[in-house]
Amino acid sequence: ETVSIVFFTETWRHGDSFYDKILRNNGGKQEGGLHTLCLLDIKVHELDFDEMIQTGKPVYLPPTFMKASLAASQLLEIEERRQDGACSPDRPAIALARVGAEDQVIVSGSLERLSKDDVDERLGAPLHSLIVCGELHDLEREFFEHFHIDKDKEN
Repeated sequence: ETVSIVFFTETWRHGDSFYDKILRNNGGKQEGGLHTLCLLDIKVHELDFDEMIQTGKPVYLPPTFMKASLAASQLLEIEERRQDGACSPDRPAIALARVGAEDQVIVSGSLERLSKDDVDERLGAPLHSLIVCGELHDLEREFFEHFHIDKDKEN
């Protein structure tokens, strides 16, 4: 089941129904379970209410696209609160950018690793997506290792 991860705000941090779907997919276990494709939030055509009050005209904020590291961080925040194991820090995950385009980028690592800012630098421009992995079969494990974000540092 695919999920959409929405931006948290300073006053709203508990919208986590997408976490329940990830938990249903992977069962909160490291071994077994299904992968979950996470589509990341975008904000376009959002009104800037402060500007609107000053000008009396509708003014729109620039588009905002959720980055993979923010999505991973939000999942870890929910995991810390819920402790169900669906998004534990060592859970394998894959971050993707511009899938299908000539300049697509794929990196893999633990959710903890993918929550770091350098992931977004590596991925580049939006749109980003995240896959929270369930059980990795042999071919998938090869793929995971091939695209591991720290692969070059190990050699």
